[in-house]
Amino acid sequence: MNDLMAVDVLLNPDESMIALAKQVNARMLTSVPAPTGFALDEHHQPHITALQRYVRTAALDQVYAAIDDVVASLDLSTLKLTTHRIAHMEVQPSIGLAAIVVTPGPEVIDFQARLIDALRPYTGSGGTADAYVRTDAEPDINAATLTYIENYVPDHSGENYLPHVTVGLATLSDLKTVEAEPPAPQAFSVSGVSIYQLGNNGTAAKPLRSWGM
Repeated sequence: MNDLMAVDVLLNPDESMIALAKQVNARMLTSVPAPTGFALDEHHQPHITALQRYVRTAALDQVYAAIDDVVASLDLSTLKLTTHRIAHMEVQPSIGLAAIVVTPGPEVIDFQARLIDALRPYTGSGGTADAYVRTDAEPDINAATLTYIENYVPDHSGENYLPHVTVGLATLSDLKTVEAEPPAPQAFSVSGVSIYQLGNNGTAAKPLRSWGM
């Protein structure tokens, strides 16, 4: 058993957001087709990350219990988000990982803060590729992913939190066009909370446990 596991505690979006994510993903696949590009499927679930961490694999049951306590302490129906724009992070020369950036309501920010506190006793550092799900299509974990998860707190939490729905890979030239024509703002809700083991590029690759509305 690996000492550390890279996990994503995520918000499951409602059907309207899933439909938009799949629409944009189809556009991404015309730019960078599989196997380099990826479709939104069982290994790449549309989601909004609340927290990504390396946790001790032996402490998974405690991690689940901690999340259960946080979820039980709030009303998930109050978690609201609104689509804002499309942006990317360069992950390979001339290729970017694209996402629909969303604006979180204050309850989402509070939810993340509670998660960070609850999971702090079970987190670790120095995660390697062994902490991730690897497949025949994606056998390696790139350095950008390893660093991103290592530094998620504080680089992507609190005032630095930038929630988004990852929608695929595209060339930087195609992304320039796509980002210049963002979809109209769309408010959406959360259908539940889940924890996944991560794959390459921070994708939600393997479901571990879910909490419904």
